[in-house]
Amino acid sequence: MIHEPASPSGKVGQRVQLKIGGSAEPGRGDPFVVYNPATEEPIAEVRAATPDQVHRAVAEARTALDRGELGSAEDRSQYLHRLADVMTAHADDILETVIAEVGTPVSTARDLHLGTPIEILRWLADAALKDRAEYLGRNQGPGASEATVYYRPIGVVAGITAYNYPVLFYAMKAGSALAAGCPIVLLPSPQAPLSSLQFAGFLEEAGVPERAVSVLAGGVDTAQTLIGSKQVAKVSFTGSVAAGTAVMKAAAEGIRDVVLELGGKSAAIILPSAHLADIIGSLHYRYLRNAGQGCASPTRLLVHEAHLEEFTLLSKSVYGGVVVGDPWNPDTLVGPVISRQHRDRVLDYISGALADGGHEVATGLPAATDRGWYVTPTLIGGLSNEARINQEEVFGPVATVISYRSVDEAVSIANASTYGLHASIFGAFDEAQAIALSLEAGTVTINGGGRVRPDAPNGGWKESGVGRERGEAGIRAYLEPVTVQWPAAAQELAHDDASDSH
Repeated sequence: MIHEPASPSGKVGQRVQLKIGGSAEPGRGDPFVVYNPATEEPIAEVRAATPDQVHRAVAEARTALDRGELGSAEDRSQYLHRLADVMTAHADDILETVIAEVGTPVSTARDLHLGTPIEILRWLADAALKDRAEYLGRNQGPGASEATVYYRPIGVVAGITAYNYPVLFYAMKAGSALAAGCPIVLLPSPQAPLSSLQFAGFLEEAGVPERAVSVLAGGVDTAQTLIGSKQVAKVSFTGSVAAGTAVMKAAAEGIRDVVLELGGKSAAIILPSAHLADIIGSLHYRYLRNAGQGCASPTRLLVHEAHLEEFTLLSKSVYGGVVVGDPWNPDTLVGPVISRQHRDRVLDYISGALADGGHEVATGLPAATDRGWYVTPTLIGGLSNEARINQEEVFGPVATVISYRSVDEAVSIANASTYGLHASIFGAFDEAQAIALSLEAGTVTINGGGRVRPDAPNGGWKESGVGRERGEAGIRAYLEPVTVQWPAAAQELAHDDASDSH
């Protein structure tokens, strides 16, 4: 039985207003419907922001910056901590909303969509207090000088997010901008805007300055208007390569800086020293969670040819126990993908791979329902790394197995991609450490790596993006360095004058 989410008139659909500075108001643009991907039922109708509403949101943000409304570092730290407290108190509301609009099973949603974002907010709240000024010392010689580099907020940030992890993205983008002292205008994906619009209420409850964060709604036209605003200084975008390319082109017209976290086609190298029985479950679960809709998902599994048979048998066993279906069932691992169109796209990749000569290494059981946009988990083998399914991001519960003969060949296969977001290595630690820096990826995990670290930068090489989010690098993305320099003699003269006055 599929759990029925709240109707548009109930809890999930209650707040469909936009937040423009201190004003809560409906969008005045075209309406769009948000669907529950597990039931295919509409759960809310939202109206997009008009160009006038977008420009007012940006103007409100600029006013907040000019008037110093974001407060001191201590102020920002305190309200970021309060924001984390408010989100913790509203945990059930957040889960209900995100499960309804994204379809992530409750078994993983509490950590992925709640625990991790709150942890990141708390780290950012503490990091806001850091004094980042750098005294460069004295430059000797004729014209000796001294200098200090200070870091100032870059200005108004446009934060445009994807649908797969909406809570994580708004916490990360808004939290980092506020920690740096920048106001931000958030524009969530039209496929999953409700979590972000709900966030507007949390901001108010936490006492975040009204103009510091605005939350809009809309699609491509709204995004183009936001990016094109002359008062936007930085664009932070999470999404596809095609959309990221368009964002970068639009930002370039106004000489605006960008942070882009785009796609991935991450490889997992299973070294000959790896104990397959110990890692096989966590390896597959890593890309099956969130229905495979994760940019860093390790979907190219590189296995030594001598261990391919064992890997296949163990994989069949894991796949046989994967529960697909109702997101509210605590046993479910794989929920629906976001839309009918996306489901059809994922299925096209599977059928295309089989037509190209691939074969099914393992498949899960289909969802026990005729409703919802489900994809049966599928593991495909028999194709080279050059195959379409091994080069393009599928974004579904689908992975491939590629065999290799030597570790050097495995590294070469892993790097033979237009993407470079993430890579995984499983095996003896010393062996894994020896090849980690040979991989062209922004993050490399060894033997699972551990939980997401708020202090670690996240981003990619090549077409996986530009810049970094999270950690110190994520805060500095919203800061501009300003060098203040003075003649060393002037300081000595000032010191002498002060001494004479005594």
